[in-house]
Amino acid sequence: MRGKYAKFIMLSPAILVLLATTTYPLLYALVISLRNWQLTKSQEPTDWVGLDNYTQAFTDSGFTNSLQVTFLFTILSVSLSLGIGLAIALLVQKKSLVNTIIKTLLIFPFAVSPTLKGFSWKFMLNSEYGLYDHLVKTVFPPARDIIWLNDTFWAMFSLAMSETWGWAPLIALMFVGALGTISPEITEAARLDGANNVSLFFYVTLPLLRPVILIALLLKTIFSLKMFDQVVTMTGGGPGRSTQTFNYFIYQVGFRNLDMGYASALAIMLVIFLSILAYLYVKLLLGKQV
Repeated sequence: MRGKYAKFIMLSPAILVLLATTTYPLLYALVISLRNWQLTKSQEPTDWVGLDNYTQAFTDSGFTNSLQVTFLFTILSVSLSLGIGLAIALLVQKKSLVNTIIKTLLIFPFAVSPTLKGFSWKFMLNSEYGLYDHLVKTVFPPARDIIWLNDTFWAMFSLAMSETWGWAPLIALMFVGALGTISPEITEAARLDGANNVSLFFYVTLPLLRPVILIALLLKTIFSLKMFDQVVTMTGGGPGRSTQTFNYFIYQVGFRNLDMGYASALAIMLVIFLSILAYLYVKLLLGKQV
């Protein structure tokens, strides 16, 4: 057990699984991205085309549209998740039986699978029998003519809200933990200096929450950039191409247009960008250890 190679022997099953399920497919996709492979013409990759598949993306209107949609979705979902998460945390931070029960239940929305989340939201936004649709239109009658998933703006907003529904409670728990580390002496000193609740929030609480805000921001951004499940189950990229995120665009190129070379190039581009964000996240989380 104290042998030189014992640790490698113990880790070898996990390493083999990772190599088989992650590393090999990634390297294979990298090779395919440098070749021409359209399944409508050939069952095997054909010519080597170098970086042509990558340069093709910058002349493709679908690629440009997917970047714009992904950027808009990321802005909406991240800002809503952080804003609502922080509001929930401020409401339930005080110790009480009710708040303890609420904090226990907050993890459940995040535990729901994205596919089930998408189907649930699509059902609840249905104009005939949807619960959310009925509630909103009862409270706000001018919204009666809105068909949520058939309107460009509301489809994107509904998609962002479905993601926020799952992420805001988790982010709230992160903020609750961070709020618990703020010393009462700091807030008491600020109140003695004449700070009211608003000043206390903006000049004391927010600056002290900055590390957690940055971590939550980066983590939520990473997951927003690879949004796929709810697009498939809720909107199918529509209406038109208004909710066609980058990940969904890759899926369409590969499994509908059957252009595996181009789809692989797009996937590698996404992996590179997400890897950069993941590195920044780990560096921020571990500080100078990275």
